[in-house]
Amino acid sequence: MRIDLMGTIMRLRRLKIRGEVGGVYHCMTRVAGGAALLGPREREVLRKQIWKVADFCGVDVLTYCVMSNHFHVLLRVPPESESAGVDDGELVRRVRVIYDRNRAAAWEARLSHEDEAERSKAREALLARLGDVSIYMKELKQRFSIWYNHAHGRFGTLWAERFKSVLVEPSLRALVTVACYIDLNPVRAGMCEDPKDYRFCGYAQAVSGERGARRGLMRLLESNNWRGASAEYRRILFGSGYFTESGGEAGISWERLEKVRTRRGELTLAELLRCRVRYFSDGLAVGSREYLDDLFRKNRSFFSRNRKDGARRMRSDALNGLYALRDLQKHVYGARE
Repeated sequence: MRIDLMGTIMRLRRLKIRGEVGGVYHCMTRVAGGAALLGPREREVLRKQIWKVADFCGVDVLTYCVMSNHFHVLLRVPPESESAGVDDGELVRRVRVIYDRNRAAAWEARLSHEDEAERSKAREALLARLGDVSIYMKELKQRFSIWYNHAHGRFGTLWAERFKSVLVEPSLRALVTVACYIDLNPVRAGMCEDPKDYRFCGYAQAVSGERGARRGLMRLLESNNWRGASAEYRRILFGSGYFTESGGEAGISWERLEKVRTRRGELTLAELLRCRVRYFSDGLAVGSREYLDDLFRKNRSFFSRNRKDGARRMRSDALNGLYALRDLQKHVYGARE
C-alpha cells in the first residue's frame, strides 16, 4: 500500500455509490471514551431522531440498533435524481419534521419568497442536505448532542471519532447478513436472548407493529408481505443451534469462540453473527467478488499501484460468498461489539 495508508482509508470510508440504484451503508458511531451514557430515556430519544432525520434527509432506514455507548444504522441512500426531484411542498413538510414552528415557518417563507433568486437559493440549500449519508449522520449526531447536553446540564463533545461507514452491496445476501448482525447487538452484549425483546432495534420495532421498521425489513427481503418477511428474517436471525442444549443463554461466550478457533472449527452463520465481526464495521465495503472488483475499478486511484483487484475473502466459511474491500488480518472476530 502507499505510505499514506490512513489517508487512503479515510477517503475510502467516504465512498458513495451514485446512480440508478443508490447506495446502502452500515453506519456506526460511539460515545466518546466508550462511556455508557445512553440509558433507556436517551436511547428512546435517539431512536425517534433516527427516523425523523431520515425522513428529512430522504434516506431509508432498513434497520438500526441503539446501545448504551454506540449505535448502528443501515441506510439506503437514494440516487441523486430522486432527491433533486423533491418539490417545494415536500421540502416544507420535511423541515416541519425536524424544526420547531418558527424555524419551519422561516424556511417556508424563504421557499415562497417573491424574489425568484431567493427562492432558488433556499431550495438549493435544502436539497444539498438531502440524500447524503454524511449529512444524515452529522444532522443526527448534532441534534442528539444538543438534546443530551441540555437534558443533562453538560457541554462539550458527546461522540467519539467520525462515524464509521461500510458500503454494502444492495443484494439480498449482503443486506440481510448485515441487518441481522445489527439487530443481534443486544444478544451479543448479553442483554436479551431474543432481539424482539430489545425495544431499541429495528427488528423489535417491526415486531411491535411500527410501519416504517416493517417497510425496512420488507425492503431487505424484497417482499411486500410482512408475515412472510417476518418469518424469513426470524429464521435467518436464529438459524440452527441458537440456544444451548439446556435452552439457556443465547450468544457465544469468548471461551467457546476461542475453543472453536483453536481447533480450526467453523461456526455457522447464525453463530458467527452473534460474535463481533469487524468486516461489517471496518471492511470499507462488503458484498460479492464482482461487486467489490467493480467498485475497485471505479475508484482505482485510491489504491496502491500493486493492487490488482478489490475483493478480499472474509475469513470464515460461514460467510462464503461475501467479500470485503479491506483485508483485515488481526482481531477479525470477538465476543462482543
